[in-house]
Amino acid sequence: MDGVADDPRRIVIDGYAKASHAYRGDQFELEGSGYAYWLARLTRRLAPGARVLDAGCGNGLPVARELAIAFEVTGIDLSPVQVERARALVPGARFEVADMATAEFAGGAFDAIAAFYSIINVPRAEHPGLLGRFAGWLAPGGWLLAVVGRDPWTGIEDNWRGVPGARMYYSQADVAKYRAWFADAGLEIAEEGREPRHGTPGYSVLLARRAG
Repeated sequence: MDGVADDPRRIVIDGYAKASHAYRGDQFELEGSGYAYWLARLTRRLAPGARVLDAGCGNGLPVARELAIAFEVTGIDLSPVQVERARALVPGARFEVADMATAEFAGGAFDAIAAFYSIINVPRAEHPGLLGRFAGWLAPGGWLLAVVGRDPWTGIEDNWRGVPGARMYYSQADVAKYRAWFADAGLEIAEEGREPRHGTPGYSVLLARRAG
């Protein structure tokens, strides 16, 4: 990367400013989706009213909207455009513009954290520390549901989502490293899968519980 124009976080912010609606509209058909499958795996483990963080919440659909039906939801996202849309689309949750790698929450602030397709927009050198931060934000016995890489890759997608001039930054390790990083953070993996389920390679989905 060379210069401010290629700063990963700036690429993500600018990418969503240009392609927010191309990435996700104001409606989302949850039923039958991978989101529905994994959210069900998470929510069945939570008590009504549980405190849940949507890390990289985007415009709030579908994750924050579904979680807000039964839980106390906080969403954070790097993109002001996405957060503004989330506040309008999901009035039952609270949203903040924040970088998950530097945001501050009290220890044990959440009973669960969901991170769908957001860790992969953070430089992978930061992923072990980020997982440690997530673990610290979880109450003992709390749950993390995260979509992470299967194979190592870092790069920039041009004309992202078909929008001329929009770019998106991706960075991920292989799934074996994520398993090790989860363990180092004190997160015990309960379930593992792939999205899309027949993706080649697709992404890994890890559902883990904080020890204690």
